[in-house]
Amino acid sequence: MIRRAEAARLGAVALVAGLLAAAVPMTAHAAPLAPRPVLSASEDTCLASTRVPDTPPALGELQSAAAWEITKGAGVVVAVVDSGVAPNPHLDASVLPGINLVPDGTDSTARTDVYGHGTVIAGQIAAQVISKSGVQGLAPDAKILPIRVFAGTSDQLKDAGFGPNTARMADGIRIAADLGAQIINVSMSTTAEDGGLSSAVAYAREKGSLVVASAGNRDSEAAVEEDDKDGVRYPAGFPGAIGVAATNASGTVTSASIRGSHVKLSAPGQAIASSWPQGGDCVVAGDAPATSYAAAYVSAAAALVASAHPDETPDQWAYRLEVTAVRGQPDARSNTSGWGVVQPYDALVLVPGSGLRGPSNPFVRSSASPDPTATPAPVSITVGPGPDAAAITMATGIGAGALVLLGAIGAMAVFVSRRRDDTGARRPAPTGRGLYGDDTATD
Repeated sequence: MIRRAEAARLGAVALVAGLLAAAVPMTAHAAPLAPRPVLSASEDTCLASTRVPDTPPALGELQSAAAWEITKGAGVVVAVVDSGVAPNPHLDASVLPGINLVPDGTDSTARTDVYGHGTVIAGQIAAQVISKSGVQGLAPDAKILPIRVFAGTSDQLKDAGFGPNTARMADGIRIAADLGAQIINVSMSTTAEDGGLSSAVAYAREKGSLVVASAGNRDSEAAVEEDDKDGVRYPAGFPGAIGVAATNASGTVTSASIRGSHVKLSAPGQAIASSWPQGGDCVVAGDAPATSYAAAYVSAAAALVASAHPDETPDQWAYRLEVTAVRGQPDARSNTSGWGVVQPYDALVLVPGSGLRGPSNPFVRSSASPDPTATPAPVSITVGPGPDAAAITMATGIGAGALVLLGAIGAMAVFVSRRRDDTGARRPAPTGRGLYGDDTATD
């Protein structure tokens, strides 16, 4: 009887403490992003035997460990509208027979990649672990559908008609949608507001596909035209597409990315470790961030979201990614970094309602937030907590109170039952810089 009375008093004290904790918001913190290590194996030295032993640093920034507890992208097809996808042991189990639209006499299934671009993109999305290599994609259980629309960017290939081409890009998007790709990665850009390309993006959207495209690079990599001026790039700028800027090794969007109203998200784009056409690993974009590779990580994040929420629309997948992205001001989209750096785990677990600030919410048909037209100076997108910090910290406090109360109930049960062991495993805490505060926080 004395033990029961003591247990009851303990429970009452814990209940009061829990209620007090629920009433006081807890402070959330966002840890600054440490610079990524410099990886070896540059494009000039990569061979079939080259292996990068380190896990791509970008995977840590993109909450991969926490996201993979929910999904690794199973059931989703990501079309890579690019230069083809070459055979590589990281991709042997991931790549589907594709379509080659380039009339250069290579194989019809788009498994030729003399440029290397498409193979890197595919590895960022769906590379699987192999011996002696740390390279892995962000959505390793997704399938890759290669759609080859250009062979390379050299003057010789362009003169032959095998360079980046707006018409083939549009055809590639349509074919990818017809073949059932939920996500269509287009790491290419053009300054032309082409009607055929616009209708292709709209067609894909109607078919249930989300187009993710690069915002464009100052050096015009994988662009139809050479143009280093800021301004809208397409297909990123069409409704139904997500335009992606690239962050550098310190997590900052620099002037290497083209700025404009088409920029919706940012992602890591420098020192990217991925698969390479010769069959090995390679590290690309070592000198400057590239939006092609940033777009690949957003496509992979979109694949995770589509896998976890297959009944939602492409617009709703896009909203999850945009509203949960890390940014300094919840209401502000900038022409430099868009809505911020994508955070896949936060996008996966978002409960979409009317309370979050940011982009227009297709779940509740809310009105759009102000969309600035001016181009701001380059900014770092790694400071401060994520959007809706006040609401989230209050929720964290309530959650903490609930945990205290549950802990008290558990303590009573343990006391009364003479210290029965609780051997249940705890899930590791989510990591990243998103809505849930400090990386070191516990469940």
